Amino acid sequence: MSDVLDLHLDDLAPSDASSEYAERDFWAGDVTVLAEHHTPPDGFHSFVAAHDGSVAWGAPGEPQVAAIKVGRDLSLRTFTFEVTYHATVAFAQNWLIERGCPPEQINQTGGNLMKPADELTLQVEQQIRESGTRYEVLGSQTSDFNPCEAWTLTRNSAADQAPIRVFLEEGNFSTHTYTMREGAFADIGAAQTWLDERSGPLPELPEYSDHNGAVVRARIALARSSGASTTPKAEPDGPRTTPVQRPVQGRLL
Repeated sequence: MSDVLDLHLDDLAPSDASSEYAERDFWAGDVTVLAEHHTPPDGFHSFVAAHDGSVAWGAPGEPQVAAIKVGRDLSLRTFTFEVTYHATVAFAQNWLIERGCPPEQINQTGGNLMKPADELTLQVEQQIRESGTRYEVLGSQTSDFNPCEAWTLTRNSAADQAPIRVFLEEGNFSTHTYTMREGAFADIGAAQTWLDERSGPLPELPEYSDHNGAVVRARIALARSSGASTTPKAEPDGPRTTPVQRPVQGRLL
């Protein structure tokens, strides 16, 4: 993995208008690669999760983790270009996996990134990556300093109860680690109220309720053992990276 983004588009032309606009509007100058995969032998496709430091100069709270897919037709000397932004790395990885990237090739991030603080964080991130299209993203927010966190508000199409889910990534600069947690809400209003007030812990998921007490106890134990949680976010001197996860699963440090 390289910190420098090179999509190998020299001497290639965009194959359609949307690719032309997306490539033209994307500036790689402040981008740090978090994870990438290029298909052999000639790199017909590239999948990249990257932290875009330029976002921090725009509207506050915007997602900073870019998921990029590039396709190349070397016989026609053309390329396609797609890019979306996510609050955390795990959601960026999910987007790339859904578009054909082998999971094992994009799941690992490199560089000087914040590390997962506990096993529960790893479990929640894996759940996001492998969720397919189950989570419809309704909104997100990223904060790099105080608090150092990123959250993603989603609707879980597979949930019979409390389908609104909040994924909260919190970063800790002192330990260079982050946590990721999931909470369940009956509706968007309840979730937004919790995000605004933070009056208590994230509500437990119905699927881990009393009928599965062993799972609940294990999750609670993991949550309590983590201490402060952290997300990949930017420090005062620059962007932070992890998964992306600043909420994001992925910011730079």
